[in-house]
Amino acid sequence: MPSVLVVTVVHDPEDSRIRHRQIPVLLADGWQVTYAAPFRGYERPAPILAGMRTLDLPRAVGRDRAAAARAARALVKREGQEHDLVLVHDPELVAALAGLRLPNLVWDVHEDPSAALIVKEWLPKPARWAAGRVWRGAERLAERQHRLLLAEYAYQERFRRRHPVVPNTVRVPESVPEPGRDRVVYLGTVTMARGAAEMAAVGRILRERTDGACRLEIIGGSKDAAATDVLTAANDAGELVWHGFVPSDQALASLPGALAGLSLLQDLPNYRHSRPTKIIEYMAHGVPVITTPLPVAVELVESAGAGVVVPFGDAAAAAEAILLLRDDPDRARAYRAAGHAAARTAYDWNTAGPEFTATLRGFLP
Repeated sequence: MPSVLVVTVVHDPEDSRIRHRQIPVLLADGWQVTYAAPFRGYERPAPILAGMRTLDLPRAVGRDRAAAARAARALVKREGQEHDLVLVHDPELVAALAGLRLPNLVWDVHEDPSAALIVKEWLPKPARWAAGRVWRGAERLAERQHRLLLAEYAYQERFRRRHPVVPNTVRVPESVPEPGRDRVVYLGTVTMARGAAEMAAVGRILRERTDGACRLEIIGGSKDAAATDVLTAANDAGELVWHGFVPSDQALASLPGALAGLSLLQDLPNYRHSRPTKIIEYMAHGVPVITTPLPVAVELVESAGAGVVVPFGDAAAAAEAILLLRDDPDRARAYRAAGHAAARTAYDWNTAGPEFTATLRGFLP
């Protein structure tokens, strides 16, 4: 029976890719899983699952990251050799574990860290571009020493060698209800870069134009103070409903029957080559998509015929697209059917999950 130590100090322990896709399919495939994550740091209860044990780690947040890195290094040094594989999910952990000589370490590359540094508020602006260049070099070193999994096919361009890709897909239900007329949803972590200000404006416009009959619901926690302030004010004013963090299974259950799902990401390097998981989640549950014109998002939505593309930073255009859908149920139904069909064909974790476990088995000593 193979065993894996899954480690993160950055991601929420309830992260959809880690906790709700990868770990369940590993357990179903007969793996013994040790899940080391910042449960207390995120105020999450440690899950109790057959075949899995949990270990708590400090949370790496803002500039306070050194203690979490040291704790993770000590844990992996102690536990790593007791497992067949060590699967890490944070770029900083790859650096923190340097020198431990772990031939069984696998780095799951979720994002483009170099591009992501541009929007990290905890890093001084003059240092962001320099840090990004340094990280590009660190990635090349990491791929010479460890095995990599990539969450996007486009990430392959950053590396010299070919690496297996495990895209962010979702479990797609066999059938989905028709879109309703009274709810628009956003699912995922909220930041200003992910459209917090635009969504507050959309909520206000919807309330005014429908006399409160159509509301925006935001399902997800905030990652920055500015977004928290914006959404708190909008929620208090009755312009939208902000639910905050909701466990993944409950959050996904709220999608079916929504009129539309929003993905109003800004035009930033880290988003240009990434496929927004929320768009796939909307499509999987038959929710028409409203997205900004990031290249991968446009390709995803337009090739499927699953929704509408609106300009960056244009809350009025996003709200107008929602209202047009509300007035045209046939179009909403067409987007629902096309998005769901595309998700079942190409983005279903029920198919990708076994490919993931097979990839890890191929990494076994």
